[in-house]
Amino acid sequence: MNRQWHGLAEAEQLFDERGTFLVDVQPGEVGVVSGRWVRVRLTEHWDLAGVFGTRPGRPDFATSSTDGNTVVRVAVDTHEVRLTVVTGIGELRQAAAHSTAVEGQSIVGSRATEGMPADPWQYLLDGLEPSPSLRTAWAHGLASRRTATAEQLAALLGLSHLALGRLVSPTVVEAALAHPEARVREVLAESPAVLTPDQWVRLILQERDERRRWRLTAGASSMQRGALPTVVCDALAADPSARIREEAAELTALSVTSLTALAADPEPAVRRAACTRAWPHLDTAARTALLDDPDARVRSRALLRHHHDHPMPLSVFQRERFGADAAATCRLEPALAEHLAADGDPAVLRALAANPWLPRKLVDRLARHTDAAVRSVIAQRADLTEEERAGIDFDFDPASRAHALAWVVALHDNPAAMRRLAASAHPLVRRSVARARRLPADVVERLARDDDRIVQLFLAESCDDAPAEMLLRVWRWWTGSLTHPGRPLNHPRFPRAGLLRFADDPDPRMRQLALEDPRSTTETVHRAARDADPQVRLRAATDPRLSPTVVEHLLDDSDGRVRSAVVSHPRLPIPTLVRLLRDPDTAWDAAQNPALPAPVASRMIQWLRAADDGTAARSGDT
Repeated sequence: MNRQWHGLAEAEQLFDERGTFLVDVQPGEVGVVSGRWVRVRLTEHWDLAGVFGTRPGRPDFATSSTDGNTVVRVAVDTHEVRLTVVTGIGELRQAAAHSTAVEGQSIVGSRATEGMPADPWQYLLDGLEPSPSLRTAWAHGLASRRTATAEQLAALLGLSHLALGRLVSPTVVEAALAHPEARVREVLAESPAVLTPDQWVRLILQERDERRRWRLTAGASSMQRGALPTVVCDALAADPSARIREEAAELTALSVTSLTALAADPEPAVRRAACTRAWPHLDTAARTALLDDPDARVRSRALLRHHHDHPMPLSVFQRERFGADAAATCRLEPALAEHLAADGDPAVLRALAANPWLPRKLVDRLARHTDAAVRSVIAQRADLTEEERAGIDFDFDPASRAHALAWVVALHDNPAAMRRLAASAHPLVRRSVARARRLPADVVERLARDDDRIVQLFLAESCDDAPAEMLLRVWRWWTGSLTHPGRPLNHPRFPRAGLLRFADDPDPRMRQLALEDPRSTTETVHRAARDADPQVRLRAATDPRLSPTVVEHLLDDSDGRVRSAVVSHPRLPIPTLVRLLRDPDTAWDAAQNPALPAPVASRMIQWLRAADDGTAARSGDT
């Protein structure tokens, strides 16, 4: 068996240069191919008989060449091993796709085929079993449709959280506000919908359940809802629940009156939460009360804030057993600063290195510290010259994730500062400069040639002045992020003219770009749809110029991402779309297809609501 298989595989060229092929094992289902192909590499012994099958030596499986053009079935009966080879699969698939596409274009209003009525939309709901998986797929797919109407999204509330997943109309917001399910109202608070002050009042204050009202408040606090109106913040600051008042202390639009009232709240946790923000607005008596508070945690928080303005002595630091927080944020008396600089605790030393009021002599001393992490913190200080920064032996991991330095961001509108900092020896400083939306031309030119390619990436993502040549260079290696989706390709300065020259580029990333050229044609797209690399085919699968035949062909692509993308293509033949809508594995993507008529989408939503009501009724009976 092994000798026969190896000889056949070589003769049919089923393996790539590394000896890799695709195999789909179906134990107990001889000759059945599920479409889920797994790339494997056999050992040097090629022991297929000992690897596959329900019993050792009895292999039952199907395998495909890496180009998908040849399929081999291996089956075993009582006396022999049967190896069956089918070649020309690509041509067969192409012919089948063409036939289906032609039928799809002619079927509507003309004739029935394979049990489907002349109007295939009539078949969609005919005898359809409302399985949980299909209902979920339909609900999420319909809620994700770009063409979904406000009425449809409102009807999907409670069926899919995605109905509130993007900016939605007032109709949908009002429906969510009045929705009987608490989870829908909570999702509304987390959605990007723009709520009016009155709607925020209704959303949070109408919630009778204390726990849910607290969750809404905590969500608003953690997301720093600047749009949350003061009237809502103040109402929450007066809530009967102490934990809601504690969360309200963090709300940015809270009035000074409410903030100072919370600093004198009967509950220690509330006073502690309000202490730091309220401090600048408190009179001497109120500050003294917090410093003498009966609760130790409140006193500690008040002392830390007090010593933002007044140097902390060593005795207070030791008595209160303060640590890194005080070392980083408080003004320190010279004796305390010296004591901390001699401390061996790495966390305290790193915190001290970030202290904005650290005496210059200690900055210089810590810049030469034996701990590389301490030197690295010093190297990021705002009070250094770039010459001083360059003189520090700091460590920096180019692959580390880091936010832009706040003090650099504050200087983004200062051209002179940007010129100075763009020449910094510290990559994090230069990366922070590159996050500016607008920069002088000479600064852009310097950063576009930076040796740290993350500097170039940040420039491509954030700066409107990023040069075309650099954007093209970044495209070669960067596939995009959630924070800046589409960049650099959707940057207004990305070069599009002349991209056809990359149609034969060895790099599949660059071959994709040929479709972005204004001179590209349908044939360019179809060529990309036949590309050996799945990421090129994936780009082609989203192009509106694809013909129905090629769309149908890509439904059988070896890459799941390509199949998923083409299910949503508007030129998918209608009978095929109906079939995919009835399949739970493809229904989510199919429900987003723009070829789905709005009236049909509404009928699907009605079917979902009826199925949901039926499930609820059965659950109630139980």
